[in-house]
Amino acid sequence: MRLLLIQPSRKTVHDLGEWPGAAPQPLAPPEDDGFYWLSAERPELEVQLPAVQALLQQLCGTPLVDLHVSDLLNAQIPSTFDFTSDYDVMLFRRLRHFPRVPEQNALQPLETVPVGYAVFDQLLLSIHPPACALRAQSMQRLLEPGKLPEKRSIATRLPPSSADLMLRQLDQMIDGYQSLRRDMARQLDIWQMALLNPRSRFSNWTQILQARLSLHQLDEICEDQRAAVQDWIDTLRTWQHTDSGSNERHALELLLVRSRDVLEHIERVIHHVHRMEQSAEAAVQLHFSAQSNRTNDIMRVLTTLTAIFLPLNLIAAIFGMNFDVLPLVHEQDGFWWAMGGMLSISLVLLVFFWRRRFIEKDSLMGTPYGEKS
Repeated sequence: MRLLLIQPSRKTVHDLGEWPGAAPQPLAPPEDDGFYWLSAERPELEVQLPAVQALLQQLCGTPLVDLHVSDLLNAQIPSTFDFTSDYDVMLFRRLRHFPRVPEQNALQPLETVPVGYAVFDQLLLSIHPPACALRAQSMQRLLEPGKLPEKRSIATRLPPSSADLMLRQLDQMIDGYQSLRRDMARQLDIWQMALLNPRSRFSNWTQILQARLSLHQLDEICEDQRAAVQDWIDTLRTWQHTDSGSNERHALELLLVRSRDVLEHIERVIHHVHRMEQSAEAAVQLHFSAQSNRTNDIMRVLTTLTAIFLPLNLIAAIFGMNFDVLPLVHEQDGFWWAMGGMLSISLVLLVFFWRRRFIEKDSLMGTPYGEKS
């Protein structure tokens, strides 16, 4: 477990190292508007739970409720929010692999893990999965701001409260879903072009089904996240009824602004997921519609050709009868008269069907449906 002391008014972040040490000492309450950030991996919390509960009792005046402890240790729990009169608990699912591997298929089944937060006034307890990149990035942002690409001052980057630090990490997690959404949209665009190409024989139906399942899964994850953040915002609004000074009201307004920004990002992901679902469904329907129209064109051409050759078959059948006396049978040029008549009938029927648009040039030339010759 790693412990930081963040003091926004002094623009300082103190790395207190691993906690608890060999001889742990009681922590002094942070001065001014500072707060502690205790981050731990889930297995570490299981081992050091008594020490963590003692720290919370000593520093914040109350330990975690047993139900909240079980929620923080549960690796299968969905995104949710709960609160007591002393602290708030936020559980938020993030992508297991973030940043994503470039060659990884964006439409594979999504793997997510929960990150838990217990928000006290003077301490933020965050529970992460093992080897969490989010935890390392947040540490780097606080301890090594000079290595970041931003050119803003350190004061603007330091979170003013434990709740603000939690919201910043939630925003980072949502950025992972937005990046995933862009990768999904790019892959779906490729499949849509293949589906709408009349010359292609699309065979990735298993991947299309997997993509739809992944989109449904992403939609469910984001819906749980939206509900959790909305519950958090509703709880923040109840704080406005308490007697507080202008500084506290200003800090609360900043929290509400950042919370609404997080909620807006989640809703943006949900909106794009719904749009991608509709686009994928529309592409599949257009593909089958194009194939159906192509089949209809083929059947129309075959039916027209059959209708043209029916009179010729009738003529051939008549002259093939076993009678001694038939017109033109014993004539020297009878064969050519028969062939000329059959050819004339074929041309007349061909022109007739052409004028009635039963057959077209594209159909005769073999141009696939939807393309122009």
